[in-house]
Formats: sequence, structure tokens, C-alpha cells
Amino acid sequence: MFVAQLSAMPVHDAATAQAMFAYAQVLGVARGVRFRTPPPEPTTCCGRGCNGCVWEGFVMAANYWREDAVALLNGCP
Repeated sequence: MFVAQLSAMPVHDAATAQAMFAYAQVLGVARGVRFRTPPPEPTTCCGRGCNGCVWEGFVMAANYWREDAVALLNGCP
């Protein structure tokens, strides 16, 4: 149930990604699972809403990190 909640958490910016990372870490500690380091937040955004913004890449990386975390929590190496 808790892993399903992790899978359903929306990730669309830094705040939601950080909340998801924190929740996943709590689940990992409770189950004795270690995850790779979450992706770092971008530091080079110009704020103009560019197509292919570094934040788009961060959100994609955060979602990929979550897929790995869910797999590990479900017992897949």
C-alpha cells in the first residue's frame, strides 16, 4: 500500500520531488532498502520557460529515480 502511494505521488517541481524523495527514504529505512542518491536540483535555470528546461530534465530524472526505488521496495534488484 505504501509503495503504491509512492508510485502515485505527483512530481512536477522541486518541492514535490523533495517530498517524494523523503517519503521513499522513509519507506526504504523501514524495509532496510538503500537507494542511489536522488538527482540534484538544477542550478542553471534562466527562468524563461525554455523548451527542454533543466527543470523538465530534473522531473524526468526524479520520476526515473522513483521507478528504481519502487522496484527495490518490491524486491527487484
